[in-house]
Amino acid sequence: MSQIKVLVVDDSAFMRKAISAMLEKDPMIKVVGTARNGEEALELIRKLDPDVVTLDIEMPVMDGLTALRHIMMESPRPVIMVSSLTQEGAEATFKALELGAVDYIPKQLSKVSLEIVKIEKELQEKVKSVAKKKGKIKVQRKKPTEQKTIDVVKFSNKKQLRDFVGIGVSTGGPMAVQQVLTKLDKDFPAPIVIAQHMPEAFTGPFAKRLNEICKIEVKEAEHGEPVKVGVAYIARGGHHLRVLHKTTHIELEISKEPKDALYKPSVNELMLSIAKHLGKRAIGVILTGMGNDGLIGIRELKKRGGRALAQSEKTCVVYGMPRAIVEENLADEVVDITEMAEAIVRNLYM
Repeated sequence: MSQIKVLVVDDSAFMRKAISAMLEKDPMIKVVGTARNGEEALELIRKLDPDVVTLDIEMPVMDGLTALRHIMMESPRPVIMVSSLTQEGAEATFKALELGAVDYIPKQLSKVSLEIVKIEKELQEKVKSVAKKKGKIKVQRKKPTEQKTIDVVKFSNKKQLRDFVGIGVSTGGPMAVQQVLTKLDKDFPAPIVIAQHMPEAFTGPFAKRLNEICKIEVKEAEHGEPVKVGVAYIARGGHHLRVLHKTTHIELEISKEPKDALYKPSVNELMLSIAKHLGKRAIGVILTGMGNDGLIGIRELKKRGGRALAQSEKTCVVYGMPRAIVEENLADEVVDITEMAEAIVRNLYM
């Protein structure tokens, strides 16, 4: 198999060198060029035709968002944004994802630290996974607020059998979650809890952004709060989110334990708690992402009578987490992301 050609774009010489060095430790990846700004990047893309571009957001001459617009208009290809871990960085990153970027890497994490090996591996895996999407990138032209919502009334003649939804998602997740939540109407008859692999600085702005464009309420989860029907709760980055069954209500628990979990939030931790406390009342949804986080939790949920939905391979940025549950025959339905909201509503009555 030929090497994956990557163009690294960053105004910092240190970052260009660091990202290039991390990528080239994998023999399947070749950094074919580096650029200091968006203008240089566009010239090199035309000349070198890279499979994947890593693109800084803040740069002189032409910034990352402007360059991304040009890339998506001229010759769409997988672009991974290099994002600073600030609120402004988070907001710019979500804008980039809406413009067509497939994923992001946090900029601070790319500096030399004890975690460099983990970050290096994650960056290499992301590049190898998204490279397969070259030539298949589709930019969403419709604004999220123009989405047609799912009419729950058409199910009103059926008995609602399930009243809780858990969603697990990683690489490619922000846009997948947005596609699902923007299609749910304000009368959606269940709470939703979401474990999205994301840095702590990003989950608050992510919830706020979704709340602005969704009919249902979306918020960052808080420790000890009782869940409400028609509200989506985003797990805080760097923490695990679980549900607890109290005498009169379901409550959220936020914890740093287990500290050694590969991901925080862990989809497995969330799904195991849903399985334990809600069982057959719940639907577990696994969306795009690397690895198999969620498999153990979904397995337990299915044992206890819950239902499981997996995102289809053709609509995933990375078909890892959904593949894991599909290959174990745990998915009741495999669904395109454009149809997932309707599938969730339908499964509340199955």
